Amino acid sequence: MKNSLRVHAALFIVAVIYAANYSLSKDVMPHYMGPFGIVTLRILGAALFFALVSRLVAPKDRIRGRADNIRAILCGIIGIGGNQLLFFSGLNFTSPINASLLQTIAPIVVVVASAVLLGEKITLLRVLGIVLGGIGAATVILSRTAGNIVYPNATLGNIFILLNATAFGVYLVLVTPLMRKYHPFTVLARIFLVGAFVAVPFGWRGVLAADYSSFPLYIWAEIVYMIVCLTILAYLLNNWALKYASPALLGVYIYLQPILAVLIAVSLGKDHFTGARALQAALIFGGVFLVSRKPKAAPAPADDAIPLEPVQD
Repeated sequence: MKNSLRVHAALFIVAVIYAANYSLSKDVMPHYMGPFGIVTLRILGAALFFALVSRLVAPKDRIRGRADNIRAILCGIIGIGGNQLLFFSGLNFTSPINASLLQTIAPIVVVVASAVLLGEKITLLRVLGIVLGGIGAATVILSRTAGNIVYPNATLGNIFILLNATAFGVYLVLVTPLMRKYHPFTVLARIFLVGAFVAVPFGWRGVLAADYSSFPLYIWAEIVYMIVCLTILAYLLNNWALKYASPALLGVYIYLQPILAVLIAVSLGKDHFTGARALQAALIFGGVFLVSRKPKAAPAPADDAIPLEPVQD
């Protein structure tokens, strides 16, 4: 029970950290630094931190075996480098609330991918959920306004956020076995090292081109927040929680982010929550709810009945 409370507390803190980032990042980019520059600073800072700490707390722990090493490389490419480049590129073009709403579409994408790649069953209820969520996501993707603010490249930004949400969902599935087998710092040190190799070629120019002398104190504070809280603390808490919780539970907390993001964005005057946004949220949440419902298991056959092929769920 005590450990369960800690897991929920950790995941709630992560949700708050991510929710605040939707608004705070808009202060930094694109005026002070571009999205790729921010991502590079985040990943390099976290890579150095986790490499140092892993040597102190788990000096003899190593990721071993070809399969685990390939999995760690994929986690670094998909969950660190690709995930963060897509997220900040998307957030640079769209509004905080739109970005937070699209984050919740990941479970629907996972169900569709499972049906296509693994042949998993899609029931009529799940089809309805996919349609509802798809309509909600499409209306968000095509939306270019937020209150009085017009985002000319919002469609492209929303697509990037959708790809980011998909990448994060795949990352959670990939990284779970590693977190349960090795020390969290060992895994994080490796995947952030891989992520650095992905991000630096895209962002080194942005890091060098920034005029740091013009940064006001609050911009420095927000950059430190993105490196320390958003990257190091959030990934650490998320991956610690994966030792005791399933990726599905982490997915549930993703649904909390838009609610918190709306409260933060509106209170800071960064965005506006309208009736249209409420309808979009209802469609997406309703779709995710229906997709998340598993088909009922088929009743066990009677002893004298002809056995049926098992239904894959």
